[in-house]
Amino acid sequence: MSVDNVNPALGASGRADSAKMNLGRAHARRRDSAPTAPMKPHHIADHENHGMTDRTPVATTGQVAPGNGTRASRRRPRPGHAPRPWVADALSALAGLGLGMTLGLVITGESRGSLAAPGGWLIAGGRLAGFTGAYLMLVMVVLIARLPWLERAVGQDRLVRWHRRIGPWPLVLIGAHVVLITLGYAQLAKVGALHQFWVFLTSYPDVLAAGVGFCLLVMAGVTSIRVARRHLKYETWWIVHLYTYLALALAFAHQITTGVSFIGHPLTRAVWIAIWALTAGVVIVFRIAQPIARSLRHQLRIATVREEAPGVFSVICSGRRLDRLAVSGGQFFKWRFLTKELWWHAHPYSLSALPQPPFLRVTIKGLGDQSSAIAALKRGTRVAIEGPYGAFTHHVRASERVALVGAGVGITPLRALLEDLPATVDVSLIVRASTPEDIVHRDELAGLVTHRGGHFHEVIGARHEVRLDARMLGELVPDLAGRDVYICGPGGFSEGIVAAALKLGVDRDRIHEETFAF
Repeated sequence: MSVDNVNPALGASGRADSAKMNLGRAHARRRDSAPTAPMKPHHIADHENHGMTDRTPVATTGQVAPGNGTRASRRRPRPGHAPRPWVADALSALAGLGLGMTLGLVITGESRGSLAAPGGWLIAGGRLAGFTGAYLMLVMVVLIARLPWLERAVGQDRLVRWHRRIGPWPLVLIGAHVVLITLGYAQLAKVGALHQFWVFLTSYPDVLAAGVGFCLLVMAGVTSIRVARRHLKYETWWIVHLYTYLALALAFAHQITTGVSFIGHPLTRAVWIAIWALTAGVVIVFRIAQPIARSLRHQLRIATVREEAPGVFSVICSGRRLDRLAVSGGQFFKWRFLTKELWWHAHPYSLSALPQPPFLRVTIKGLGDQSSAIAALKRGTRVAIEGPYGAFTHHVRASERVALVGAGVGITPLRALLEDLPATVDVSLIVRASTPEDIVHRDELAGLVTHRGGHFHEVIGARHEVRLDARMLGELVPDLAGRDVYICGPGGFSEGIVAAALKLGVDRDRIHEETFAF
């Protein structure tokens, strides 16, 4: 058997025994002889229980592993961990407690004499603004530090939104710190503000370095604005944000070296150092140590790369102990392909199928430097992973009926989610594409939907000609208001489907999104 005909990372039906597979084939034959559904408009291809033809389950048992002639393992993958909602509340309370403790120590460190001196209130306000801004920066770091319990409870999309919502405040507060401290000391020394600022830069330890750190923070903030992100490659944005860690290190050195709030206040100094050390420890453990350990444990290598649709490639990796990799359908990993050109940065890609030990599959669209280089990856290339992450899983649903809506490469996490949904869940799947050839894993999707007796709708055509709006969504899934709705695709597509679902009466808490953007 050639590699091109092998699919070692297929659906749930691929783990069925021979008897089940024979039943699946017989069921498909009965569909071939069944009367077809009434003709739909030309842009909608409908694959429903009563109208599915030539859609046999896509998996077979005893599959051959790519290139080595041995049979793939039949061990089931380890189920993904269920989220614990209380984790987010507990960590929020801890963050609030830390902020209150920090500000309390800073405020109590001020004396009546220092406040009564010329510029005393300005200086005190500057210190308070500086500590608050620095603390919020640490909160932002923790939000994207990949804490597994927080990721599962909240999901990275929401964590990133919180990160961005907080983002402007540290810049404003640290800017206020610079202005207030400069004006306060200028009043105290009876000199001009510009002169005092120059004295800070040339005479105070680490102030110049802190200024460089602040400029790095501003640069990261500017590149995070939506308009700027649209004009940046992911790799450029990622490198700019790496400098945030350098900026934080410079800020910490500045505070510890020149911070008047620490003089004569060992408790304040100890608490502040502990907060920074805890944040650094979280980053080191979950952003560095854990991914290294996981990659060494599973020893992933590329088994094959194949084109699934124009510009879309599946990368199938082989590895060790993948039955111990706890992952849910719909989750993603950060992937590093260890070649000379790609090893230094990681990209987030969702699994396009549950692990089928010893294989793991991800499907990637050619966007950005790394994605475009995927087609050239060689068999045997080592792969490092970080994750799994995300709350886009079956655990968050509130009912036994779901609607899955995807477009572009956003279809791939839906394919894995479809495989992971309990057999009792009623599924309606809608995929949006310009042409039928653009639907990634089309046969697999149809096979999985057929296997569970669901409904599969394809909406085909150019966006300006065929609109997947509330009217069409309601026609395809008349009972949408009673379902959990999972949406994955480009930002504009997801926003439109969310608006349509809300218009059709779906509760916001039952709309689950995974947006492919940075």
